[in-house]
Amino acid sequence: MRISQFRNDQARDRFRAAYERTLEELWPGPRTALDLPTTFGTTRVYRTGPQSGEPIVLLPGSGGNALMWHRYIDALAQHHPVIAVDTIGEPGASVQTALIADGRDGATWLDELLAAMEVTAAHLVGCSYGGWLALNHQIHRPGRTASLTLLDPAGFADFGPRFYAWLIAGGLAATAPRPLRPRLARLVGNSAILESELMSLMRASMGFRRALPVPPVFSDGELHRLRVPALFLLGARSAMHDSRDVADRVGRLVPSARVEIVPGAGHALPTDQPTLVAERILDAVGRQCHRVGPVLDPA
Repeated sequence: MRISQFRNDQARDRFRAAYERTLEELWPGPRTALDLPTTFGTTRVYRTGPQSGEPIVLLPGSGGNALMWHRYIDALAQHHPVIAVDTIGEPGASVQTALIADGRDGATWLDELLAAMEVTAAHLVGCSYGGWLALNHQIHRPGRTASLTLLDPAGFADFGPRFYAWLIAGGLAATAPRPLRPRLARLVGNSAILESELMSLMRASMGFRRALPVPPVFSDGELHRLRVPALFLLGARSAMHDSRDVADRVGRLVPSARVEIVPGAGHALPTDQPTLVAERILDAVGRQCHRVGPVLDPA
């Protein structure tokens, strides 16, 4: 059974020390940490904002955790409950104990997580791999989602040489001296490397062995099953897919979707255009929050 885990105790302890330090440095204001059981292991979430209302649930991209959203917390939590998730199987405070084989398993994990928090109307926000998980949840386990906001989601093209080159170039640029990183970020088209604290945490995660499924391309039939309001934000310069092709396909197959291609942005959309992304998330949530939301009770 292949599951994501640290290579050894030393790698785990080194990462956890860096994680806790980064959490204290970056997280703005109070938070409640919860470790919730699921079939696939224990999942760490952080809750903040009002106690009542339909929550915004934040799902990070591959290799990330809840801390990737640190710049968004203040804006999103001003009027809405916010739940930031350490995705099971990614380097964070969650602990995977069972295999996640495919998107259906990912959907089951997310549904169990929302059920454990008694969330019945989540505004799911997913970046890249997190977007793929959010889409799978709505396809395979519908019923707990009020809206989707998908930031350059995976699942619309096979990973090709361009994407892997982008990943490798970004990883190398992140190891450069800090004064050189702004220029390198522009050169390789990856603003995420300017997040110095998160890049340090990424280096601390090198002893983590990730074993989650590679996202396959969604079929037409799967996309036809999407019924909730969905906003697709696509980077015009995304290294993952041709954003125009994705926009055309989504527009043709998903009547409930709105699509926006963000000029000048790439796959690192949350760090390329943080103000725009925060505004679009709040707008998407606001469109659906005309009814009274459930009270969240962690007990």
